[in-house]
Amino acid sequence: MKNIYSNSCTVIYNKNSCFDELKDDELKLIEENKITLTYKKGEIISKQGSFASHIIFLRKGLAKVYIEGKSKNLILKITSPGNLIGLPCLFDGNNVFLYSASTYVDSEVDLIDIELFKKLILKNSKFAFRVIKTLNENTVQTYGRFFCLTNKQMHGRLADILLCLSQRIYKCESFNLPLTRSDLAELTGMSTESVIRVMKDFKEDGLIKITGKDVKLVNIEMLLKISEVG
Repeated sequence: MKNIYSNSCTVIYNKNSCFDELKDDELKLIEENKITLTYKKGEIISKQGSFASHIIFLRKGLAKVYIEGKSKNLILKITSPGNLIGLPCLFDGNNVFLYSASTYVDSEVDLIDIELFKKLILKNSKFAFRVIKTLNENTVQTYGRFFCLTNKQMHGRLADILLCLSQRIYKCESFNLPLTRSDLAELTGMSTESVIRVMKDFKEDGLIKITGKDVKLVNIEMLLKISEVG
């Protein structure tokens, strides 16, 4: 039986195409009613439990989506440009954000009025279908995320993150790592010390090269194997 959670990447990579289904007058409504904002690295885009007046479209940058806990947070995914944040709010009777989101790097977002978004869903069935499809893709990705955290060992979790960044964000074997060791620890459910140790193991085994914040994946085949076996 095929393991449907073998792809446990943390990065949401399907750029949202629901807007392709909107008619010209509908697109004009969004353009006229959206607000574009910029955020510095580390700023909060949405706050768990706060009133959700807008759906958020990430135009530029990189953000993390997470559930806040009393002692620590659980990161659900990394969101790349072209994706929406806050879709579950559309169907939540309390109209609040069910999770928080903050930036990893300087970012730019469009805030789309949530009531307008709902009206377009009711009016345009193709648009509604794409929104539902996006919600489903996000759910499957989250399942894979939990599978990784609960079934993979430290080396497999970190290999996942490095491969995700390489293949889905930068689309290159070499990239400037925007995440601190603390960020990586939070993403992988490890201590910062463990992240440093595993990164050192990867480097000594010739799997990666590290120069300052620049990372190069040298042996992708082995990293994929480590990710697969966990």
